[in-house]
This record gives sequence, structure tokens and C-alpha cells, in this order.
Amino acid sequence: MAIQDKIKELMALREQARLGGGEKRIASQHKKGKLTARERIDLLLDEGSFEEFDMFVSHRSIDFGLDKEAYLSDGVVTGYGTIDGRLVYVFSQDFTVFGGSLSEMYAQKICKIMDKAMKVGAPIIGINDSGGARIQEGVKSLGGYADIFQRNIMASGVVPQISAVFGPCAGGAVYSPALTDIIIMSKETSYMFVTGPKVVKTVTGEVVDEEQLGGAMVHGSKSGISHFVADSEEEGISLIRKLLSYLPQNNLEDPPILNCTDPIDRLEDHLNEIVPENPSKPYDVKEVIHAVVDYNEFLEVGRHFAPNIVTGFSRFNGMSVGIVANQPNYLAGVLDINSSRKAARFVRFCDAFNVPIVTFVDVPGFLPGTAQEYGGIIIHGAKLLFAYGEATVPKVTIILRKAYGGAYDVMSSKHLRGDINYSWPGAEIAVMGPKGAIEILYSKEYKDITDLEERMKFLQKKEDEYKHKFATPYVAAKYGFIDDVIEPRNTRFRVIRALESLKTKKDVNPPKKHSNIPL
Repeated sequence: MAIQDKIKELMALREQARLGGGEKRIASQHKKGKLTARERIDLLLDEGSFEEFDMFVSHRSIDFGLDKEAYLSDGVVTGYGTIDGRLVYVFSQDFTVFGGSLSEMYAQKICKIMDKAMKVGAPIIGINDSGGARIQEGVKSLGGYADIFQRNIMASGVVPQISAVFGPCAGGAVYSPALTDIIIMSKETSYMFVTGPKVVKTVTGEVVDEEQLGGAMVHGSKSGISHFVADSEEEGISLIRKLLSYLPQNNLEDPPILNCTDPIDRLEDHLNEIVPENPSKPYDVKEVIHAVVDYNEFLEVGRHFAPNIVTGFSRFNGMSVGIVANQPNYLAGVLDINSSRKAARFVRFCDAFNVPIVTFVDVPGFLPGTAQEYGGIIIHGAKLLFAYGEATVPKVTIILRKAYGGAYDVMSSKHLRGDINYSWPGAEIAVMGPKGAIEILYSKEYKDITDLEERMKFLQKKEDEYKHKFATPYVAAKYGFIDDVIEPRNTRFRVIRALESLKTKKDVNPPKKHSNIPL
């Protein structure tokens, strides 16, 4: 065969591979409002940057008629390319081939690019759209999943791992995304669950559909498994690109620093008035965040889950930071099981990839009640405490209003190696709120006052005394637990100066195999 004929054969095979399961199945994918595996990669990566591996791989099974049906690429497209000029490795599952089901060779393809990403120190992006294990292959398929899981575990904290779920992801398949750093799901076209609606009905009698059991909003708001809920696949892919702009390539590098024309000394006068006089009145902490970060841009992570704490990425003078903030607008910003879990995981993610953490504190304490205690608030609150105490990245904390009790300790306090801790002048830092404290400290005295009006006057007087003596930032400042009390409108400048001073910070944890984090 002449070389020109061989080249024609190559081109024909490439064209065959690019068609996946064929035109009919591609049309069916589009009809469901879903893109194909290759269309997703084209949208994700810089134009012309994709280099594909293993295009000519197909399965090796002969049982159940598989010997008569084989497709090039075998249901997953793998390779590498660039996002904003930075190297990434990617796999994209192809639902048009055997419903995207995972085979032995399919798993080997994914493992190959994961191994390469680890060798060169580049992020791994997985686009999931699969019916699960390829039943015809039996235990070889299950083994393939476990091979991927092991690599997810080895890559954890070494290179960023991002999962996009743009279709079904069920059974054992859910554990690979669950082991990665960030999960993005698309509304109405994606779902995740360990056991499907039919099994649920058989075992528990519950009648639910796929969307109710494991849809994007279910995992975005109820379980917290999905960090982003995208309106479309295009939006989800755009989020991946945006997210990576805040992250380094790996744990040995620092996040990229962008040129910033937003003045570092920009004053935000309205911040002097943003906290209400009434300590029980809410305000939106996101207004504070937007006001002080570069160009007012904030990429929120986990927006729909545990909204009493806000997490996400921003920049200060071009420097990437992770932001954690109590949200007084929801449950008064109290810490509970879900908010503790959400923030702890985010803090550890930032710490793993050298992203400084800026914490805005306005927390009245931990949520009381049997539901929280029985649910393990002690252990979940300890996760956040542990995450902050373990983190060695620069940590800047600003107490906006309340910092009561153990919640003061937990929220990146000086005692947990907070580097620079500021407070706004109206902040109340105390073991508990004035009203509760007075009721305990003067319980006998005020009970002895029978006249209601006199009792109220007594309580008010003692509350005012307590506020003046204890519930101010100056007591904490006196002991060095607060480095400075700052004017709210000047917060941006002070945070930037703090972060600049911490660029060369080094903190070392004791040598050990690994910590035993309170899981």
C-alpha cells in the first residue's frame, strides 16, 4: 500500500473515531440538550490546543455480542491542551458509545492521562456523562473504576482536580467526582446517585425520579456535593476556565498574579455605615466582599449550600485569594454542621494549592439544638477548627461585628496561627452576647427584682457595662489577639498591605504520615 493510501486510511479512521457512536446517537445527544464529548473539549480548551491520546483504542471483550460491536476511542476522549495558555489534562466521556459505560480499556485511557498530569504537574479535568460500569465486562469494569479512584486519591492536593457532570453519573461512577476538588453540574441534564430510583423504590418504598434523587439543585443545595450549578453546559465549561485562573498548576507553584489597575487605596465610604446599629439586624456580607476585592469580582463556591457561610475566590491587587465569610443575612451567620463542613473543605483546598485565605467574621456562635448535637456538630465544627489551624498559607482575618464564644476561636483567630487579624471598631469579641452573659452573671440579682420595669433597667445598665468592658475589640487588641482596629472604608488597602507582607511567609507543621482530621 502506497504511503498516500496509508494516509487516507489514517484520515478515515480519525473521522470514524470522531463520530463516536454515529450520527444518530449524536443527534439524540443534541436533542436532550447535551453536547458531545468532543464539542465539550473544543469549548473548554484554547482553540487548536487539544492533543488527543488513544483515539484508536477499542474494547477487548467478546462476551454478550461485544465481539460484533466496537467503536474507536471506546467511549471516552482523552488528551491534553491549554486553558489561557496553561497546560491541562482532560477526559470527556462519550454517551454516544455504549451509553458512556466504562470498560477496562476506557479506564486505562483515563488512568494514562491522570498519570501524565501527575508527572508534569498539571490540573486534571473530567467531564462525566456515563451510564456506569459496562455490565458485559463484569469485574474488569469495576477494577477500572478502582484504578481511577486510586489515582484521584494520589493526585489529591498535588494537582487541582475538577469534575463536570453533564449527564448521568451513577453507582460506583460517583466516587471519582466525589474524590476531586470541585464538582460542577448542569441543570436538568445531569444527576448523581449511588442507587437509582428503581432500587430506592424496591428497598425503601420511596417514589422519586432521577432529578429529585440526585439532580443538580439537589446536590447544589441539599447535600453540598455540587459546588456549582450551571444553567447550561456552556456556562459550566466557562466556570471551569474561570476557576482555574485562580489556581496554580500544582501544589509546588503559586497561583498566577494578574496585572491590576484597581487602586489599592480605593476607599469604600459606605462600609463605614454597612453594619446596622442594632446588633440583631442582618446585612449582606457579600456587599463587603464585592466592595473590597479587585474590580468587585467574586466567584462564589457552593452558593446554594449552607448559605450562612460564604466561600469563594477573588483577587486583591492581582493576588488570588480564597474568601470565607459568615453571612448575617442567613441564620444570623451562625455556624452549624453544613456550614462547618463547607468552609473546612474550602479552607483545606486553598491551603493545598497555596491560595491565601481572607476571612470576614460576624458569627454569634454555633447553632444550638438536639438536631445539631445528634448530627455531630462537635465533630463537624472541629473540622473547620482543624482546617484553619493546619493551614500554612497566609491568613488574614477581619472581624466585622460579632465574634462570640468558640466560634471566635474557630474563625481563623490569632490562636489558630492567624497571621494578621484586624477588627472593625464596632466589633464585639466576647465569650457570649451581652444579654446572655448578664443573665448568667447576675441571675440572682435580677430575679430578686420583682418590679418588671426596674428589672429591665437593671439588665440594660449591666448590659451597657458589659459591652463597654468586654464586648469591644480593644480588650482583644490589648492582649495582641487583634493586630489593629481599622476603619471599615480602608479595609481593601489594609488587606492588600497584609497580603503583600505575607508573600514570603513560611509555616511548618510537624513531620508525620498524615493528620487524623475529625471526619
